[in-house]
Amino acid sequence: MTDSARRQAQRRKGSLRSRMLWRVLVPLALTWLVGSAIASVVAYVFTREAFDRSLVDNAYAIAANVVERDGDLSLSLSAPALSGILFDRSDTLSYAILRENGTLVAGTPGLREGFPFAGAPAQVSNARHDGVSLRTATVRRESPRPFAVVVAQTTIGRAELLRQLLVYAVAPQALLLLLIGLWLQRSIGRELVPLGRLQEALAKRDSTDLTPVGVHAESLDVEHLAQAVNALMKRIQGGLKAQREFAGNVAHELRTPLAGIRALADYGLSQRDPAVWQAQLRSIASSQERASRLVDQLLALALADEASASIVLAPVMVDDIVHHTVLAHMPRADAAGVDLGAIGLEQPVQAMASRELLEGLLNNLIDNALRYGRPADRSVPRVTVELRQDADGVVLSVVDNGPGMDMSHRDLLLRRWAQGAAGVKLGEGAGLGLAIVSRYAELLQGRLDLAAGPGGHGLAASVHLRRAA
Repeated sequence: MTDSARRQAQRRKGSLRSRMLWRVLVPLALTWLVGSAIASVVAYVFTREAFDRSLVDNAYAIAANVVERDGDLSLSLSAPALSGILFDRSDTLSYAILRENGTLVAGTPGLREGFPFAGAPAQVSNARHDGVSLRTATVRRESPRPFAVVVAQTTIGRAELLRQLLVYAVAPQALLLLLIGLWLQRSIGRELVPLGRLQEALAKRDSTDLTPVGVHAESLDVEHLAQAVNALMKRIQGGLKAQREFAGNVAHELRTPLAGIRALADYGLSQRDPAVWQAQLRSIASSQERASRLVDQLLALALADEASASIVLAPVMVDDIVHHTVLAHMPRADAAGVDLGAIGLEQPVQAMASRELLEGLLNNLIDNALRYGRPADRSVPRVTVELRQDADGVVLSVVDNGPGMDMSHRDLLLRRWAQGAAGVKLGEGAGLGLAIVSRYAELLQGRLDLAAGPGGHGLAASVHLRRAA
């Protein structure tokens, strides 16, 4: 994406402040418009009803003063009295008294409406006279003889009153909406200040600076965001640390076996005897196997350290994992003359764990037992994987009948790169097996115990796990 296209996309997106402001003001404005429309309709209806009631009252007042004289209808009101009834400051009122045949008795010609039926209520309607809009009220009387009174009024007053009602109702609401918008703009701006500080702090950070970001926030949302950023930095820092340790350990620990492999190869190339070649090739294969195992162990430790914050424990079938892991080690045990077996698998056993970590833990314990668990009296080596449940949870043990270990060095042997006497004597390993098991047990929220085997012979390495609910 080009810079211009990126800038256009940013303009289309807009800032968080403007988006939040519009998201609040648009519904408020729509609510205000709907409320104003409803208020206008209500004001129009009640204003018209009030004016129409006054108009009907005027028609009844005039009708009450119609009398019969000399066999015909006439209006008994004097001019001042009639002017008082038809007086209005803003509108012009006119009237007409009509006989049943529609002829005019008195009033303004041309205000003729349809003559009401007998018993009909007062009728109010719109009309036009001489090009002027009028509102008319028509009432019927039966005595002294049937007649109708029509009173008409111009609509200037009611229109002006309606306009004033709308102005006084809408203008304050519009002003209030404007004040709310200004207040929201300032409030949202104040709330977004910590976000700006967080953005500025992150923008100024060096790529190697993963220390926590200090942000003072008054809202929980911004505080949680800062905490999430700091937690992410902590995880990244842990991952980078594990990678650096892995790279440094690999570079340091592989230098010796690789140099040995190169020396063995050079020596074999300098000889002419095929028997020497085979011996050197076997040594090279053995050295490569140790180097490969060392890389696997270093990688396992690095992955464990990196994934420490994302391990999810769930119920797993421990007996199933033990069964498959023991079967996987059977060919190696048979080739080495080791009696490998398992007990306690008759009943299903479930624990809170991660299948991958539990498999890696058990593989390392069995591998250590097969390597170092050979008895000094040259009796048959035995390695037994035992699974049991106690009051505290699930216990997974790997027991051998080898030389065991000095328990005074237990804590030392759980550290990385620390080797026991058997490892040093055999010239194998790098002192990482028990460290991996201890780290895996910690990630599984369990613990690793090292003790002497049955009868005080050998080593029993037990991992305590939480029982699944």
